[in-house]
Amino acid sequence: MTAIVNYGAGNLRSVQNTLDELGAVYVVTSEPEIVGKARKIILPGVGHFGQMMRGIDDLSLREPLVHRIRAGVPFLGICIGLQCLFESSEESINSKGLGIFPGMVRRFVGDARIPHMGWNSLTSTKPCRLLEGLTDGAFTYFAHSYYAPVMDATAATCTYIHPYTAILEEGNVHAVQFHPEKSGPVGLRVMQNFLSI
Repeated sequence: MTAIVNYGAGNLRSVQNTLDELGAVYVVTSEPEIVGKARKIILPGVGHFGQMMRGIDDLSLREPLVHRIRAGVPFLGICIGLQCLFESSEESINSKGLGIFPGMVRRFVGDARIPHMGWNSLTSTKPCRLLEGLTDGAFTYFAHSYYAPVMDATAATCTYIHPYTAILEEGNVHAVQFHPEKSGPVGLRVMQNFLSI
């Protein structure tokens, strides 16, 4: 069973609608015991990094999330669900991320409008299971002011002010900065690809 983690602020309805369209079997949960037994995990994220991490900690979800990720369970983080995989974020310096990847998520700085909001294209940097069946340059929907750096685990980038990580993929860990649940047929294929892992 796929567990959609409800920490109190995720964009759950849109994600549920996407999974319903794909005929997926899932449960929406904030229970550590259920997350700790899930066969796949989806962590949607909207809002504020610090608020997300407080919600995760208040619900005692940090340990089962990290445990299942390190145990090899397929994981998909969406938007701040990607950012929380890092150690920290400039959005909330004193909030500790899950620490799956080293480094800090940083705020865009430049003359362009912030937040980065709207459609933008993806550039593949290595073979990526989430992008199977999609052409390079596919457009997806973004809404964020903070970004993850380009790194070895980066599978696709997007450029806004400068290139940043749009998709992380390393082993069982998959994460997207964009919102697949708002990205039309491309987002539907990304979700389908994750569910087929």
